[in-house]
Amino acid sequence: MTNRLAASTSPYLLQHKDNPVDWWEWGPDAFAEAKRLSKPVLLSVGYSACHWCHVMAHESFEDAEVASALNADFVAIKVDREERPDIDAIYMSATTALTGHGGWPMTCFLTPGGEPFFCGTYYPRSSFLQLLAGVSDAWTNRRDEVIASGSNIVESLRAATTTTIGAGAELSTIDLEQAEAQLAGGYDWVNGGFGRSPKFPPSMVLEFLLRHGARTGSARTLQMANGTCEAMARGGMYDQLAGGFARYCVDAGWVVPHFEKMLYDNAQLLRVYLHLWRATRSHLPQQALLAERVSRQCADFLLRDLRTAEGGFASALDADTEGVEGLTYVWTSEQLDEVLGGDDGRRAAALLEVTGSGTFEHGMSTLQMRAEPEDARWWKGVRAQLLAARCLRPQPGRDDKVVTSWNGLAIAALSEAGVLLDDSTYLDAARRCAQFLEDSHLVDGRLRRASRAGVVGAAMGVADDYGNLAEGLLALHQGTGEARWLAAAGDLLDTALTHFADGQGGFFDTADDAEQLFTRPRSAADNAEPSGCAALAGALLTYSALTGSTRHREAADAAVAAAAGLAAADPRFAGWTLAVAEAMAAGPLQVAVAGDGPQAQELLRIARASNSPGLVTAHGTPDAPGIPLLADRPLVAGDAAAYVCRGFVCDRPVTTTEELTSALARRD
Repeated sequence: MTNRLAASTSPYLLQHKDNPVDWWEWGPDAFAEAKRLSKPVLLSVGYSACHWCHVMAHESFEDAEVASALNADFVAIKVDREERPDIDAIYMSATTALTGHGGWPMTCFLTPGGEPFFCGTYYPRSSFLQLLAGVSDAWTNRRDEVIASGSNIVESLRAATTTTIGAGAELSTIDLEQAEAQLAGGYDWVNGGFGRSPKFPPSMVLEFLLRHGARTGSARTLQMANGTCEAMARGGMYDQLAGGFARYCVDAGWVVPHFEKMLYDNAQLLRVYLHLWRATRSHLPQQALLAERVSRQCADFLLRDLRTAEGGFASALDADTEGVEGLTYVWTSEQLDEVLGGDDGRRAAALLEVTGSGTFEHGMSTLQMRAEPEDARWWKGVRAQLLAARCLRPQPGRDDKVVTSWNGLAIAALSEAGVLLDDSTYLDAARRCAQFLEDSHLVDGRLRRASRAGVVGAAMGVADDYGNLAEGLLALHQGTGEARWLAAAGDLLDTALTHFADGQGGFFDTADDAEQLFTRPRSAADNAEPSGCAALAGALLTYSALTGSTRHREAADAAVAAAAGLAAADPRFAGWTLAVAEAMAAGPLQVAVAGDGPQAQELLRIARASNSPGLVTAHGTPDAPGIPLLADRPLVAGDAAAYVCRGFVCDRPVTTTEELTSALARRD
């Protein structure tokens, strides 16, 4: 038998369609049923690549006894946190407030009105059965207390939400220096990264550090960024055979990953490694070589393993294969010998840190590459052999849901990969993805959150959908020179300003006409991706630099100011806000290349090689329609010309690469 989840567009919900639990999707019908039956709601929130979500599903939601208890005493609702981040956000705030920590699977008990009165995360089967019995007893015998508790929790959360973001002062260059110093205090100078364990890829913090280093020339800043990037790329979190990064590592030394691969991580890390390569290629050749290799392999991973038939990008590859975490990815020395033969197997085991006792579980090892192979040609052949053999193993499931926000991150990264690595394959993929989103995810002028197999879901887009997609379209515009993407980004940003602004400079996560939950979520804190507020701030700044719009620049300034308190208090959770502030401090730098042909392309190549934070470029014929930076920018004596401006204050045009290099190197 199947339950109500069988018609869902969410791969996570579809994983539960055959459960004996009588699941409902989130919606008014489920809560109406809870009110009709006077039953509490069991809300279970997770996502398809989540290992412990799978464990709880196998232990409890597939179990007849658990299902019987749930079906008898509760209305059970299953939510995909990636499809409904708004629901996830408000109930996660309740979970962390009540328990001191959060995570997935998230398990909440609600009144029929949606008010949470008990929350937790993963429960083993026996504990979960006891919990169900206890909650059922409390609902039956102490209902007034339970309802009062839910009301009190909601009121506390509403009060907290109103003070999450407020008007603040701009982030000064002194604030940026202090943020860098605070990060240095928490940096792991032995293993790279920040803190101890588990270690997550600090993508947005790395972007801030690269921008800060570019603006100030700080050697320490570049050391932190490069050290973290090298540690991640050489450890077990990076897929040494196929490219791409896992979600995080459970240890401080980056040896053992949690094996799920997320689109949002890999899109952001692709961009970070591209920028690291750009920052090091002139004076740190070994670091640059690694950064370039990882950039190309990450971009190839996105196109090979996550691209969908429609041209979008799937959300994730699962942590588990056939119920076993990491089954696809780990090796023994004997397995290496089987594929490569004894001599090459032993050589590969030494290179990849595959030991007799194993670095993972059950004598298995993750693959690391702590040093470059001495023979690159030999390694190229061995890598191909091992990847081919691994492809014959059972493969992890793929969450083929296309999320607007994360595809925006992918468009930005692939657009930059296309121009910086001089590979039109990546730029073409970015363009095709943008076209798909424009055709399918934009409905009556408003974004939808996700689609699957080309069918768009009902969930409305949230703030980071608008901010990250606008960011991607602006990068695509700069890569292609096509004005349409600049115009499309402007439309998205104007919609966000109309429907998401909070009146204090920041942004709510949900639109003013979205489904009304018990509180309207908003946060300036980055999580695995930029917060909605930070994403919109960055896109607003870039758009203003490309168009000269003071209205959008003022909105960007206000959004950064709204998050300034968090950025100063805990920069690890405000990396993208700090990165945007670095671009503001640098101008940002605008370069318009007027003309076409080889000379114009060479000027454009020099401009794109600049490390200046927030660099924007425009290129095309003088006065090209729809590209404001080319307005009134003629050729010079018939030659292509580059116009360099900082904060809308412009130098004289230059026509040679030497002149442009000198102009870009100047610091005011």
